[in-house]
Amino acid sequence: MSSKLYVGNLSFDVTEQDLRDMLSQHGPVNEINVIMDRETGRARGFAFATMSTPEGAAAAISALNGKDWKGRSLTVNEARPREERGPSDSRGYGGQSRSRYGPIRRARKSAGLPQTEPRSPSYGKSSSRCWC
Repeated sequence: MSSKLYVGNLSFDVTEQDLRDMLSQHGPVNEINVIMDRETGRARGFAFATMSTPEGAAAAISALNGKDWKGRSLTVNEARPREERGPSDSRGYGGQSRSRYGPIRRARKSAGLPQTEPRSPSYGKSSSRCWC
């Protein structure tokens, strides 16, 4: 059975081969995934490694957690499962999602009033002024 490790506080110039060399001293390594920043293309400072045996994972944790490597104190522990995320806002920004029924529209709906105001006759027609 394989064991997945979280390796944190890595240098931003770390490579997969650097990690493989460091971890393979403690046991066989199946896979290494250095997490990269989408915009800059450089490492984000953490990675996940899958060790072939639980004994190798335990040896790597005990030997490397807190060890100084490339000028940084490593964090090495067993990776936790990914947390389930709720439905995300399609706009990609944080905060509350926008419902098509805001507080005013909900109040109008509960009062039995029309949902939209009547539009002016010039709506949608081009004019010489552009307010874009």
